[in-house]
Amino acid sequence: MAFDLRFSDEVRAARARGAPIVALESTIIAHGMPYPQNAETARALEDIVRAGGAVPATIAVIGGALQVGMTADELDRFARDGRSIAKVSVRDLPFAVAMRRDGATTVASTMRIAAMAGIHVFATGGIGGVHRGAERSFDISADLTEFAQSDVAVVTAGAKAILDLGLTLETLETLSVPVIGLGTGQFPAFYSRDSGNAVPMRCETPADVASVMRAKWAIGLKGGLVIANPIPFEAEIPATEIAPAITAAVAKADERGIIGKALTPFLLAEIAAVTEGRSLAANIALAKHNAAAAAAIAVAYQEVSP
Repeated sequence: MAFDLRFSDEVRAARARGAPIVALESTIIAHGMPYPQNAETARALEDIVRAGGAVPATIAVIGGALQVGMTADELDRFARDGRSIAKVSVRDLPFAVAMRRDGATTVASTMRIAAMAGIHVFATGGIGGVHRGAERSFDISADLTEFAQSDVAVVTAGAKAILDLGLTLETLETLSVPVIGLGTGQFPAFYSRDSGNAVPMRCETPADVASVMRAKWAIGLKGGLVIANPIPFEAEIPATEIAPAITAAVAKADERGIIGKALTPFLLAEIAAVTEGRSLAANIALAKHNAAAAAAIAVAYQEVSP
């Protein structure tokens, strides 16, 4: 059975002329934010990538096709109907394709489809990782193992603050995934600029990041890179302030038995409610910041590539 890797007109034209392209995920639209902020953010992220000299490719599964680049109508539909659209990670792709379903792609599945399409830079909000209490639940995001598979650099405001960030970094080390701080020596914690964990590598410019990407793949080291880009100062919620909201949200999820794919959307919604929307504003700000950095890296990578 052949699968359908489908490109929007804008992305197809970019590929034909060799323009830099930045992948964007669709789960942040369908499951990461409420409507209409999700639609507004999706459009803003694409515009930021364009302003940075690259072409945006928002990725999703639409009617079983692996869609690289979405139309404005498709973006709006995923924003409006997000809760009824499946959250699709790598393991779910065969089912979504075979059953001709719609699916909002996670970090892992966006990476995989981006790699299929020859796209090497991807901007997201925060990656998944090792959940708190994973020694009991074994809840570890497929995002981490995908970094060992797909040749994509992911620009992220660290891992989501609801996770065990120390164990997340240890797992990335075990998988031989470079974690690079962009202008920082500290691993950010999504809403906060500093998680208390150092990054093993630091680059000061997008050009430096692009050179590391090029070197990694040129010497035959398969897999992705984590590009840790802290939330802007003005949008940050300090760790000491956000920690009680996260702890309360995690406790409520445990009480209700919420696990798996439903856990992260539940926790983000709970934290947004407790912070009276401040966490949502931070989420939007960091996503935009990452899109701008990813565009700069994609442009630089094109310049260092043969």
